[in-house]
Amino acid sequence: MPFLTRYSDDQSTPGIGEALRDAALRAVAPAVLLWAAIVGIGELIRGPLGGLNSENAVSRDVQKTRTPTWDDITAVWSHIGNTEIVIGVCVVAVAILWWRTRQWWVAVTPALAIALQATVFVIATGVVGRQRPTVPHLDPAPPTSSYPSGHVGASTALHVTFALLAQRIERSWLRRVLTTLFLLVPVLVAYARLYRGMHHVTDILVGAVNGLACATLAWGYLRRRTS
Repeated sequence: MPFLTRYSDDQSTPGIGEALRDAALRAVAPAVLLWAAIVGIGELIRGPLGGLNSENAVSRDVQKTRTPTWDDITAVWSHIGNTEIVIGVCVVAVAILWWRTRQWWVAVTPALAIALQATVFVIATGVVGRQRPTVPHLDPAPPTSSYPSGHVGASTALHVTFALLAQRIERSWLRRVLTTLFLLVPVLVAYARLYRGMHHVTDILVGAVNGLACATLAWGYLRRRTS
């Protein structure tokens, strides 16, 4: 069964217990390994790699491109990745999906994706504790550390899941347009966080990996007949 169409190819209704068991085995357990890998990379950066101080040069180069216009534009892009925005959009999306499809096991995939991402992110950032780039910050610095990027991780997890859901749209032009837009959002958030001095390049890359992995785990959490 193709991964993208797994919920269209098998529309059988799972039991709650079955879904919870599958989620634990196929999403939560792999997310623990993902967390361990992210923490390991973070400790490698802070330890043997000496903090990768060379990344501050990249942040300073990007800072030189700042203009009032781009400051305003990237403020909007950065805000898209804020926790309250991601959660709000996710709640609305889950409600609409549940209402339109009557398939709760599909509707919950965006919520599962951001829940996995947030859990991995919060615990990892607390363990690693990396300092933010040594450039002026254009956004308030949250209490979490710089590594990995929570904004990028959350927006990636949510919008990649949306892109996967969009593959169910029958009209090809609409499916392609929405897929492109959904995949573009995390890219804009990532650039904004770098531009605004909130994260190192590796923070953004690992945040994106976290979001992508969690979206993939959430999409595949439920065992289908031939998967």
